[in-house]
Amino acid sequence: MNDWLSLGLGSVAGALVSEGLKLLISEAKKVIAFKSVSKELASTMESLLPVIKQIESMQDGVELEDLKVTIVKALVVVKECSLVKDWNLRKRSKYTKEVEEINRKMLKFCQVQLQLLLLRNQLKSMPSMEGINSYFQIINEKLDLLSVVSSPSPVFTKLCSVPKLNMNLVGLDWPLMDLKKRLLDDSVVNLVVYGPPGCGKTTLVTQLCDDQDIKRVFKKIFFCVMSSTLNFRAIVQNLLQDNGYGAITFDDDSQAETGLRELLEELTEHGPVLLVLDDVWQGSEFFLRKFQIDLPGYKTLVTSRSDFSSLWSTYHLQPLKDEDARSLLIQWASPPHHTSLDDEYEDLLQKVLKRCNGFPLVIEVVGISLRGKALYLWKGQVESWSEGKTILSNPHPTVLQRLQPSFNALEPHLKECFLVVGSFLEDQKIWASLILDIWVELFGRGSSSSTNVYMKYLNDLASQNLLKIVPLGTNEHEDSFYSELLVTQHDILRELAIYQSELEPILERKKLNLEILEDNYPDWCVNLCQPINARLLSIFTDDLFSSRWVELDFPNVEALILNLSSLDYALPSFITGIKKLKVLTITNHGFYPARLTNFSCLSSLPNLKRIRLEKVSVTLLDIPQLQLGSLKKLSLVMCSFGDVFYETEKIDLSKALPSLQEIEIDYCYDLNELPYWVSEVVSLKTLSITNCNKLSTLPEAIGNLSKLEMLRLRSCINLSELPEATERLSNLRFLDISHCLGLRKLPQEIGKLQKLKKISMRKCPGCKLPDSVRNLENLVVKCDEETGFLWERLKRKMRNLRVQEEEETEQNLNLFQMF
Repeated sequence: MNDWLSLGLGSVAGALVSEGLKLLISEAKKVIAFKSVSKELASTMESLLPVIKQIESMQDGVELEDLKVTIVKALVVVKECSLVKDWNLRKRSKYTKEVEEINRKMLKFCQVQLQLLLLRNQLKSMPSMEGINSYFQIINEKLDLLSVVSSPSPVFTKLCSVPKLNMNLVGLDWPLMDLKKRLLDDSVVNLVVYGPPGCGKTTLVTQLCDDQDIKRVFKKIFFCVMSSTLNFRAIVQNLLQDNGYGAITFDDDSQAETGLRELLEELTEHGPVLLVLDDVWQGSEFFLRKFQIDLPGYKTLVTSRSDFSSLWSTYHLQPLKDEDARSLLIQWASPPHHTSLDDEYEDLLQKVLKRCNGFPLVIEVVGISLRGKALYLWKGQVESWSEGKTILSNPHPTVLQRLQPSFNALEPHLKECFLVVGSFLEDQKIWASLILDIWVELFGRGSSSSTNVYMKYLNDLASQNLLKIVPLGTNEHEDSFYSELLVTQHDILRELAIYQSELEPILERKKLNLEILEDNYPDWCVNLCQPINARLLSIFTDDLFSSRWVELDFPNVEALILNLSSLDYALPSFITGIKKLKVLTITNHGFYPARLTNFSCLSSLPNLKRIRLEKVSVTLLDIPQLQLGSLKKLSLVMCSFGDVFYETEKIDLSKALPSLQEIEIDYCYDLNELPYWVSEVVSLKTLSITNCNKLSTLPEAIGNLSKLEMLRLRSCINLSELPEATERLSNLRFLDISHCLGLRKLPQEIGKLQKLKKISMRKCPGCKLPDSVRNLENLVVKCDEETGFLWERLKRKMRNLRVQEEEETEQNLNLFQMF
């Protein structure tokens, strides 16, 4: 490395420690593979250097021998770190432990020996104890940050954890016992559980992963949900992140395979590992081979509709036997009310079971629809099935046909809403607010266009088990705020919706799904000259799509859903011809934000009312430049903006966005300030900025939003204060500052907001209340116990103050796998 290290440990005693520190600083700055770590190490040593020089000037340095040894070890580690590749997990893990040990020794020296030496020598160059403490404050802060390696910044983990079942379902006891026996057989390394859709494969494997015997054998169990478009690198990245590594990037699948092997080798040192790949599609043999690693203590368990018997061992999950199916149906559907004729009830039960054909999913859907219903409603349900003669006469009925009665039983408006949910990707966690936006614009008529009405429809579908609503943590959804609700749907139910939509010829369908793999279009797209009549168009493209669009004509499309996976994505030019378009949602399912181009094509859409962008890279100045006169709502979720706030030209917002009433910005991590134009949208009624951790201030110009009724700033943890101009929001009636951990005070004259009737401020420790809050009347404050104490003291001084202390449930981040 250089002459000091080459002298060896025995010759170090003759060298100055300060010279060793200089050498360590120089070498650390050269390391590239651990750039953030080495930079922090160099910075720490630079803070320590002046203190060491002072000690050396007072004595011979004999008492610094321990520090000298530590510096030599640090030099060796820094040199070896420079040779480590970014994706070499085992070496990164090894050097993590070594540097952490060096950190502990440094910290011990600084906290004990160094302070004693300074106090004993009473360094004259540091005139007071305050000067000494300032050095130690810098050193200790840097040492606290010196955590090398695996993750330079906090990352979300548990992306591959086993899902939780709401109940232990009957009927799977024997398959569970049999499958457990197969999996624990030493001769079985890779096992595929296969069977028809809806037969309970995922439920069975989930129960297996929760079995005590299985958890005792396998020290680590990972559960990865697949989709029809497989992305091996993304799966490996999730597994790495689940184990505390950062977002490691792979140039190709070969590097990802090496990373997976390195991870598994590290994990199996501590015990066996089980990897579950749920719902792998037909034709995925090449994909599965990437997980076929010959490693003691590592097993793979797959669920699929295909058996893959040519590749791995298989376990065929059959439909439930009659007795098990009967027990499961009774569990889901309690007996009819006022049942007096056991024979008649038993006869109805057998007819329902015959219809369900032993498929657990069908039993669940039908059972819930009959739960607690009167006997005559059971009879009506059974008799209605007799009308579907083609289904009943089929000797080999499919799951889709078995689910058909549940769809037929829906009211017309719920049928339309249900079909829309089938326009999203398989296994996609869909934001409830996104579904509601589409429903409102497609089906809304006058007063029925209220979001609350369609939220009721969403609950109606959930109550019939046709989809599931998953809350992300809050106890209630205040003032039509549904951005913390996710919607999931079993893939079989999604297929049911698609099946219904495809009963009509392509040109006449109201809802159309278009899937483009690489640059290959379906046959019906090629040389199509006629317009397509669809009102809802959903387009999915994979990560190999090059944005080579064919010209298509969709004159009646009112809602457009674009699902993409590539880093660069050009909007199709045919959008300019969709003059009736009301809703546009662009969702990126790739690992990093996608760069959008041809954004200007939206400027020709006179009826566009709602835009939603998710995980894309955009410039916020692009929005007003589109001159969208009808735009009412803009939603930006997990978007990247970069440096977007440099004003190139002044835009007249009264003409550019005259109808905009709602802006929603959620989980946009690099948003540190609002663009100027947001404060000039005088038509704005709702401004929601949530989970934006870098946002520290709001502009004073926000006071210009005279029509603003709702201001949500939930979970903006670095927001320190609200601008005093907030007092000019004369129409504000709801303020949400929950989980704004850094908020220190409310505006001094907040009491001037006479229309303010509700404040939500859970988890706002240290937020001071100004005296003017006493002027607020009929106020409802929703808070936790700590914040509630501040308000309770004001009850006697305020008119009709109601303080509601509530405990929030923990966020279900297991389901939140899109970040």
